[in-house]
Amino acid sequence: MLEQASILTTRHITNQELSLTSALALSRLNREGPIRLTTLAAAEGIAQPSMTQLIQRLERQGLATRINDPEDGRVALVNITNAGRALMDDRRRDRRDRLGELLKALSPEDETALTLAANVALPIIRGLVHNATNPARSQTAKIA
Repeated sequence: MLEQASILTTRHITNQELSLTSALALSRLNREGPIRLTTLAAAEGIAQPSMTQLIQRLERQGLATRINDPEDGRVALVNITNAGRALMDDRRRDRRDRLGELLKALSPEDETALTLAANVALPIIRGLVHNATNPARSQTAKIA
């Protein structure tokens, strides 16, 4: 059910002008700042040649750029551009607006039920994701 909810919601609230892979890479660049292409590829679970092609496309669109690594002049870092940041901000705002429109159609009872379900599920999902992305944490740690 979680997968179905995720897919249905994502399909309805996300515009399709940018691929999910591109959006995820830009989002990471926006959060983490300049990063090596190899590190970005590994973090996103994408082969380096595929990430190279993706970054080249994003560069042509003016959404990403390569800059010299201040610590190692032989290395280039990938960074999001101001246009990339603006696009990500627009996408976030658009998603929230679309989701707001969806939620307006709820009855008060359904809104209460959805709020309760979200308040229960969200901390559990956050714990699952945290455990999955932090392998050093004990597998037996309780999800809070």
